[in-house]
Amino acid sequence: MGPRVRRLAAVLLLAAAVVAAVAAARDEPRRGSQWDTVMSMLNCRSDSSLIPSYICSVIGKSRWGWGWGSDDPDEYTAPAEDPAPAAARRWPVMTSLNLSKYVDVLPQMQRIQGYNLWNGIPVPTSLNIGMYQKTWKFHRDMPPTPVFVYGESPEKATFPGPTIVARQGVWLDVKWENHLPDAHILPWDRTVPTAIPKNGGVPTVVHLHGGAHPPEYDGSAFAWYTRDFNETGPAWNRTTYRYPNVQAPGNLWYHDHALGLTRASLLAGLLAAYIIEKPEIEIPMNLPSGEFDLHLVIADREFYANGSIFMDTKGVVPNIHPQWNPEYFGMTMTVNGKAWPFLNVQRRRYRLRILNACNARYLDLRLSDGLPFHVIAADSSYLLAPVTVTHLVLSPAEIFDVIVDFSLSPTATEIELLNSAPYPYGLNGTPPDPNLDGKVMKFIVAPYAAQLDGTPDNSTVPEHGVPYANVSALPPTMMTRYIVLYENMTADNRTMNLYINGLRLEDPVTETPRSGTTELWHVINLTNDNHPLHVHLGTLQAIEMKELVDPLTFKNCMIKNNNTDACNLLQHAVGGTLPVPEEEKTWKNVVKVPPNFVTSVVVAFLLVETNQFYPFDATTEPGFVYHCHILDHEDNAMIRPLKLKKW
Repeated sequence: MGPRVRRLAAVLLLAAAVVAAVAAARDEPRRGSQWDTVMSMLNCRSDSSLIPSYICSVIGKSRWGWGWGSDDPDEYTAPAEDPAPAAARRWPVMTSLNLSKYVDVLPQMQRIQGYNLWNGIPVPTSLNIGMYQKTWKFHRDMPPTPVFVYGESPEKATFPGPTIVARQGVWLDVKWENHLPDAHILPWDRTVPTAIPKNGGVPTVVHLHGGAHPPEYDGSAFAWYTRDFNETGPAWNRTTYRYPNVQAPGNLWYHDHALGLTRASLLAGLLAAYIIEKPEIEIPMNLPSGEFDLHLVIADREFYANGSIFMDTKGVVPNIHPQWNPEYFGMTMTVNGKAWPFLNVQRRRYRLRILNACNARYLDLRLSDGLPFHVIAADSSYLLAPVTVTHLVLSPAEIFDVIVDFSLSPTATEIELLNSAPYPYGLNGTPPDPNLDGKVMKFIVAPYAAQLDGTPDNSTVPEHGVPYANVSALPPTMMTRYIVLYENMTADNRTMNLYINGLRLEDPVTETPRSGTTELWHVINLTNDNHPLHVHLGTLQAIEMKELVDPLTFKNCMIKNNNTDACNLLQHAVGGTLPVPEEEKTWKNVVKVPPNFVTSVVVAFLLVETNQFYPFDATTEPGFVYHCHILDHEDNAMIRPLKLKKW
């Protein structure tokens, strides 16, 4: 057989194999995939390959090329100076104005029960949840988008992932399985501290945001692992995590937490909701339930015209960080994985668990007809009593649990959920476009006649919440700390990185609270951004926000000396006071820290519901962390270690 005939035969064989492999790859993890067979038959990397080099190149860079295993991480990870996936770079960024709004119905994610019932009694169980690459339709008129998603199987995996419903006091084992490809679908910057495996693969590790659990189950940024645990980070030590679910009932979420890759992997889709129930508290509240209890997971995105997620490939300071940018903002607002969806609602009360899953965008939400939100909980705790507001400001990673009574809208049949938060949120932000990121979704309210045949609404907005929400329910704080947020700039005023107390994650630990105590943290924001502070294991409650007088003088002194005493903090922290919003007066997973303010935060390292010690050892390795939850800030590198000491 001559060379030309051999090449033609190989190309025909390749075409048949690719069709079969692509069909399988849409629904199957990489392990055992047909791509390995194609690879071994055609030997695409060899100089004597049957396949012309340009065809090998196209396959390797295609949407499905991730199945070709590699021993060289650089072969499938573009270099830092140009890290965007090649297939996406050929397409322009999509103009989101061309997308019709409110044409896709709001989906609800699968709910997985995180416990079993034995004679009606909840007992522990175990789950296997994988991370997969597949495609997702964000909009009726968009091409399918490659995403990374959680699910019990490739077929069930969704954007966002399944909601886990746990029961307080009933532990749950979860084996988090990495079935991701050899290379990330989004660009990443190796010049920031990043998990970089030697043999290729996408490092991941799952963090249960707001969970109370031992350090070994926290999802340390250094506990990452690649597909099938082929390669692991320095803090990795187990395949299965056990969640005690001992904290107060409320709303949590889980997401990727691998070092330096959080912004890319959450943008790709590795995020989902988690609930801890306690019927003894919730049943007497008579809250909306069943089909009237909904999650709204809001995430902004930008897309290429071919449907791929857009992530800027040029850094704000490319000679220092070729790809990293201080914040990611997308003009397309998605809710539960759909761009500007709609939901048909009855004229009755609904419970809406609203999670801001944006990388950096704050949200200021209101309903277009003025209907109020009755806030019953914030993050992982109910309030002392419900609070009624007409708008809600959510930082990234913040959750508000609200009741909306659509029966109170006398005339409107279509109600928009709108956003008015500038971006970045802080000083000198840009207002949202009223036709793009200013819109979130639409509720279509049933007419009165239709409601007559509906199920009667026996739910209520409860009069009371929980007594432990009040910060005074806990004993006095035992330690005071000063936490200073810095933004390091170039001479031409571009962001290089962001630090806490002038230190990096890799620097020695300086925060070592005693397990079972509360502390007072004065968080001093010397940047232009509002930062959502998140403390792993600890629960937070802001009690005061005091403005800095002459902040520039204080900032210049702090940059030089990094010492609050030397820079006379007490003489500067004497400005006006911002009130803590009533809807935020409970135990939270994140608190907002406005620029040029000292925000005083009580941090509890105990179970706030019962004022008891954790029923596990919280002092083991690898410890915990605290950080800004703007993901681009966390990655570079507004994050510090936190290790608890025994009492």
